[in-house]
Amino acid sequence: MKWFPALSLSLLLLLSGIAGAVEVAGVNLAPQVEIAGQNLQLNGYGIRKKFFFKIYIGSLYTTRKAASTEAVLATGGPKLIRMDFLYGKVEKEKIIDAFAEGLTKNAPPVATSPAAKAFLGWFRNDFVRGDQVDLQVFPDGTVTASQNGKALGSLNDPALGQGILLIYLGNEPADDDMKKGLLGG
Repeated sequence: MKWFPALSLSLLLLLSGIAGAVEVAGVNLAPQVEIAGQNLQLNGYGIRKKFFFKIYIGSLYTTRKAASTEAVLATGGPKLIRMDFLYGKVEKEKIIDAFAEGLTKNAPPVATSPAAKAFLGWFRNDFVRGDQVDLQVFPDGTVTASQNGKALGSLNDPALGQGILLIYLGNEPADDDMKKGLLGG
């Protein structure tokens, strides 16, 4: 019976590693990420679909779990929207149009602002399968974007930061099922 404690510990470590891992459509989603020295946890995720095509996995990371749009917006600390692309190729024009439409539907005053125009100008490349795009929103209103770890742009505009979150979590999100998933549903 001397082996029992060692086996129990090994099993516990193995299961705890499995419990933290989330695999969606062949993509491993980190249970936590660190941004600006703060640990964010995976709040939820969903797959953005267009017709019957899976376009990307959207993940929301926050400092604490939030089950509503209001709770996400009220949660302190940075927030991260991560897109892991599944579809072969999404042209930059389609991404820009989708962001612009999302802002128009969910944050109309922001949609025509200079900050929104600058944000949309950051996306100069198509997105292809395997690309990872991060949109970070910080409490001071700073918004950053990166594609595969390469910075695309950064600016400080609290209204734009909230508008970006509302693209995914607002009253008219691009994908209702993904909104539910991002909110942990």
